[in-house]
Amino acid sequence: MQQAQYQLIIVGGGPAGLTAGLYAARGRLDVLLIEKGATGGQVLVTDWVDNYPGFAEGVSGFDLIDKMTAHADRFGLQKRFANIASLDLTGDIKSVTLENGEVLTAKSILLCTGARPRKLDVPGEYEFSGRGVSYCATCDGPFYRNQEIAVVGGGNTAIQEALHLTKFATKVTVIHRRDELRATKILQEKAFCNQKIEFLWNTRVAEIRGSKTAGVEELLLRHSNNEESVLKVTGIFIFIGIAPNTTILPLDQLRTDESGFIITDHEMATSIPGVFAAGDIRSKRSRQIVNAAGEGAVAELSVERYLGNQAFDQPLNCSE
Repeated sequence: MQQAQYQLIIVGGGPAGLTAGLYAARGRLDVLLIEKGATGGQVLVTDWVDNYPGFAEGVSGFDLIDKMTAHADRFGLQKRFANIASLDLTGDIKSVTLENGEVLTAKSILLCTGARPRKLDVPGEYEFSGRGVSYCATCDGPFYRNQEIAVVGGGNTAIQEALHLTKFATKVTVIHRRDELRATKILQEKAFCNQKIEFLWNTRVAEIRGSKTAGVEELLLRHSNNEESVLKVTGIFIFIGIAPNTTILPLDQLRTDESGFIITDHEMATSIPGVFAAGDIRSKRSRQIVNAAGEGAVAELSVERYLGNQAFDQPLNCSE
């Protein structure tokens, strides 16, 4: 029988992957974390995190990930920065093939490939990301107290988040490309009754404008009759959907929901024995840094149970 090189391979180095890696390394698992770029995922492009426990004054996304990475490194987490070409999750031994042709094997796999917000792909969106352009009302809403902002989208998430943002902003303009919302009727009723929310129908954002010092200052809007107008705002929240990062995943081997997110049980186990998933790649309602980290911990503990406590088969190092 083939001998696995690792007990666990973690695919993805965001908060879920780093937390799982910390737990695994500390638990003496023979573990490898593979990340295609720098560790951190979407948190790296988050300017400021104000709702992660333990940081009363808030923390920059970069600093938070830097501390998470250093914590995992303290326990000797092995990391490999490489692009993955494919994965085979079948059988007792799982395999990860890198783009250079190298094949790595493990008894268990933890998928933490994350997700990404769908983008408008308009000028200014990338330039002002984290400086007026946001994809998370829970994360960034408190920064817009007593300001006028915009929300793009017409589904449940867009309207829920617009309602949430009225706790902070003086005015929330919902921009929707159609002439009616797709959100549930009860959410629509709440939004229509909220005096802080206004609607712009049959309208798209053509450009996000601002300055290096102030961030977002205005939106160039294009209406269905091809006329254009300018909306003065200090922030724009984009909720037109979220997409799972599944490019390298063998979706024919995994059970997913209709949007492609991986379905797991409460212990982060997928439909394949020995394969687990944590963080934003999971099928779930809430996607926050704190619950991604929590899921990483739960997943690693589930891996240990799956391996039959093999974490403690390593020889003792009495010099530590």
